[in-house]
Amino acid sequence: MSLDSTLHSHSIAEIAASLGLKAEGDADIRITSVAEPAQAGPDQLALAMKPDFAAQIGEGSARAAMLWEGADWQSMGLEAAILAPRPRHALSGLSAMLDRGNGYGEGIHPTASIDPTAELGEGVSVAAFTVIGARAKIGARSVIGPQVFIGEDATIGEDATIHSGVRIGARCTIGARVFCQFNASIGGDGFSFVTPEVSGVEKARASLGEEGTQVAQQWARIHSLGAVTIGDDCEVGANATIDRGSVRDTKIGNGTKIDNLVMIGHNVVVGDNTLICGCCGIAGSTKIGNNVVLAGQTGVSDNIFIGDNVITGGGTTVLSNIPAGRVMLGYPAMKMESHVETYKGLRRLPRLFKEVAELKKSVSKLMGNE
Repeated sequence: MSLDSTLHSHSIAEIAASLGLKAEGDADIRITSVAEPAQAGPDQLALAMKPDFAAQIGEGSARAAMLWEGADWQSMGLEAAILAPRPRHALSGLSAMLDRGNGYGEGIHPTASIDPTAELGEGVSVAAFTVIGARAKIGARSVIGPQVFIGEDATIGEDATIHSGVRIGARCTIGARVFCQFNASIGGDGFSFVTPEVSGVEKARASLGEEGTQVAQQWARIHSLGAVTIGDDCEVGANATIDRGSVRDTKIGNGTKIDNLVMIGHNVVVGDNTLICGCCGIAGSTKIGNNVVLAGQTGVSDNIFIGDNVITGGGTTVLSNIPAGRVMLGYPAMKMESHVETYKGLRRLPRLFKEVAELKKSVSKLMGNE
């Protein structure tokens, strides 16, 4: 084991104590990292949270593993184990304990450009080539990675982590303990344009497609005067974009997690503890409730609402309001059980067409015999 590995190792007893769990067996075994069971070495903790994974322990050389409560760890040839009632939840604390970060370093890098009027709390670190604008405020112990831009009058709370390449526009407010992943863009202008006369889009919507654009139209830009407000304990994924509001702020509630490549339009309001998965697109002025889960590639139309505790399946397209508590799927979005029945019906259509053709043929023969 290298000196560097020794410096970053933890005993089974230390890990169990930090997670509020009980260590079994030789609790003095030290581990440097975690691994899947089949690849785990003697100084790694095998993550075998289900019996199917535990069956692979013999393919590796792990001495210790994290297992489910009640697992017979000794029969697996292990010397130690940590048993968790909900292993995947325990992994949350374990991963935080073992995360060595991105190596941005402490203090203010000499190449960082920080306006003299900006306020940095105690213990803030700012990496190379970052720009912090006038009157910006950064909370204590926050880590600002390299090549980040933070606009004037922007505010970031305590213990935030802003990774490399993030752009935070002027007057945006980011809460405490927020993670912004690489190249997230917060506070760009909304996609707001208007024509001098009624546009073809407005006509199409009002007429349900009977009318559209009849003449060439020029689009005038509506400037975004609002900003973006993000609550505490949120996460914004890599290359995600959150547009500022037209007049009021676009708002993201406490504890909400936004995945990579998500697009959130201007004036959108998202509640607390909502999960928005990769490649979702949410159009302007839509309101999304608390504890909502939008699976990957969900698309949400503008100016509608989605109630609390709604779940959408992958690829769902939401074109109208959804009451609280619904599970939705498909295009257009409908109750999941209805969508499944509809899909079953579609799969039966070829057989149904064949049966109808045979019936028509039989009826034709009967008619001809009369």
